[in-house]
Amino acid sequence: MDIEEIIENFEFLDDWDDRYKYLIELGGLLEPMPAEEQIPGNKVQGCVSQVWLTSHKKDESSDPAMHFRGASDAHIVSGLVAIALATFNGKTASQVLATDEKAVFDRINLSEHITPQRSNGLNSLVQRIKQHAQLAMA
Repeated sequence: MDIEEIIENFEFLDDWDDRYKYLIELGGLLEPMPAEEQIPGNKVQGCVSQVWLTSHKKDESSDPAMHFRGASDAHIVSGLVAIALATFNGKTASQVLATDEKAVFDRINLSEHITPQRSNGLNSLVQRIKQHAQLAMA
């Protein structure tokens, strides 16, 4: 599912109880992350819940397309991971770095409806995604 489809679905839902249910549903749709990838080196620091992130380059160019996989031990946070991955998956490393994730997340009004801890965790996840993209270009 791409981010535009997720945003459209959020706009269709009137109240935040339904939107939280949708977030949980999105988390359930995440590509499974094998247990062997849920290791300390893949753990995103700055998240209250446990969150793991891996990335793979789709090619060996100087600006490769990126694929990210993420997981969390918390339902709503898994949904936030799904939104972040939908925002960045399939983009080249330079596109990942140029993406204004705040503008994307504002279209869903995320910052107004998630706790400060979850907001900080989402920011930590995005920064980690951008670090992976930076390394992919090195």
